[in-house]
Amino acid sequence: MSVNYLRFSVAYWCVLVAVLLPYACAYLAKARGFGKRRSEGGFDNADPRGWLAHQQGVSARANAAQANSFEALPFFIGAVIIAHQLGAPQTRVDILAMLFVTMRLIYIAMYVAGLATARSAFWALAFLANLAIFLSAWR
Repeated sequence: MSVNYLRFSVAYWCVLVAVLLPYACAYLAKARGFGKRRSEGGFDNADPRGWLAHQQGVSARANAAQANSFEALPFFIGAVIIAHQLGAPQTRVDILAMLFVTMRLIYIAMYVAGLATARSAFWALAFLANLAIFLSAWR
């Protein structure tokens, strides 16, 4: 019996982590409403988007980070697949993918904390890492 998960590159594991990030943001956005009655502003699972649309502060910022995390996924997934397909140096792709995920984690933390300038800087760094993954097989 072969162990197929060992054949995954670090970059592929980073794709999985990146896919999970928006869900972590969604949890952060909704967590303050858990355990409260709807009449007291608690989370409304019957209308989660409507409830989130009325949130402010940390919950609103975490929800915005969730949306942006979903928006960042297609380019990252595509860049990793293209780099693999074109035979980019694996170590380079793995390091850049880890850098992308790390920058996205810091970006989310800065977003939730309300640090707009730092958030934008980490967004740009993650985008550049992603661009480098995409171009890593270019010869």
